Amino acid sequence: MATVDLVMPKMGESIMEATILKWHKQAGDMVKMDETVLEIATDKVDTEVPSTTEGVMEEVLFKVNDVVPVGAIIARVRTGANEQVNMEQRTDEQMSKEEGTNEQGARNFEQRPNVNDQQPTTNEQQETNEKPGTKNETNHRFYSPLVLNIAAQEGVKMTELESINGTGNEGRVTKKDILQFVSERKGKQVESSQFTVQRSQEKEPVHETNALSTIDRQPSTSYSGNVEIMEMDRMRRLIADHMVRSKHTSPHVTSFTEADVTNLVMWRNKVKNDFEKREGTKITFTPLFIEAIVRCIKKFPLINSSIDGNNIIIKKDINIGMATALPSGNLIVPVIKNADGFNLVGLSKKVNGLADAARNNKLKPEDISDGTFTLTNVGTFGSLMGTPIINQPQVAILAVGAIKKRPVVIETPHGDSIAIRHMMYLSMSYDHRIVDGSLGATFLTAVANELENFNANRDF
Repeated sequence: MATVDLVMPKMGESIMEATILKWHKQAGDMVKMDETVLEIATDKVDTEVPSTTEGVMEEVLFKVNDVVPVGAIIARVRTGANEQVNMEQRTDEQMSKEEGTNEQGARNFEQRPNVNDQQPTTNEQQETNEKPGTKNETNHRFYSPLVLNIAAQEGVKMTELESINGTGNEGRVTKKDILQFVSERKGKQVESSQFTVQRSQEKEPVHETNALSTIDRQPSTSYSGNVEIMEMDRMRRLIADHMVRSKHTSPHVTSFTEADVTNLVMWRNKVKNDFEKREGTKITFTPLFIEAIVRCIKKFPLINSSIDGNNIIIKKDINIGMATALPSGNLIVPVIKNADGFNLVGLSKKVNGLADAARNNKLKPEDISDGTFTLTNVGTFGSLMGTPIINQPQVAILAVGAIKKRPVVIETPHGDSIAIRHMMYLSMSYDHRIVDGSLGATFLTAVANELENFNANRDF
């Protein structure tokens, strides 16, 4: 038999920890390959974690609501234990027959002539009594092979095994009984160690750097007047921590511009019905914005990068994240991988598919990982513009505002005129460590130009 460690999987480049929401398997349960073991949550998505092996769950190392770093061992599975589990699951009648056979064999063994009539020493008697898997004169309880195996692996002595109140037939100790005993014994050890750690912390306070931990340690405040106190839910706390860390990591600079998107709006209004009939999906403004962003990233690849120490990592893959509002009011950022490989129809289907999955809580870990640039549409809620916070470890995020009709000056070869046009503000926050104002403003202007010069006669 062997023991396989189950580790907290990596959910994305910027995700360093996850919260355990629910365990589907407990110690002693059978686990199949790819069977769901637990549910976890990050600041971006909730997901299920499957088993990477088949066997019996030997140990669960973390509790529900524990925050576990990526790569940490969360459970252990004992492989090659199927035969022993089957033996434990025999019917009471079969076990009774086996018990009778074992007792008859013991009597036969006692009647055999003893080659060595010498009495064992006191130490030998004690060792024999404490070794799991043997039967002494004072106790004739039957222990199944699985119970004895668990006792041996966990270092449970025979005297301890005899003290367990069995819940099986005729007081027999079952797998559940032995595992509960082991769990309670470990719990006492953990409580003892936690008390020791607590005593040491009282002597030498630990200074935490995590933003949420700092919030948690703040003393409670009394509020005057008529107020309502509402505790943050888990996802909001994670988002808050992610945003604070982003501000601490990157020196943010935000540039603004505006674009005349009249041609784009008129074209969409003209083709949206035929598009939906032919392609089976709606066309929104988001894939049109992403199309323009992708073209500009190819011209300015430094925008599509991240920082690792003193190194700039320029990403060759263009993976566009799109901030999506959830029914709960929280935000999530699904990612369109290799967005430069899709035409407008493909982008529309990806955008709509990921948005629907986000709203129905069906996103997978791979749907929110490996983003290289993020688009957020603050205009969805009526905002004209915004100053978005960078989605780490990316170096830039672009926000588009609401499209509004405004009178603007139109320059023509025959003179200037005032016309009603569809106008939209764009803003981009970028990491000033590697993106200077010239690059940031130039890239933002290039995106605006792509949208203004949209071909109103194109096909879809």
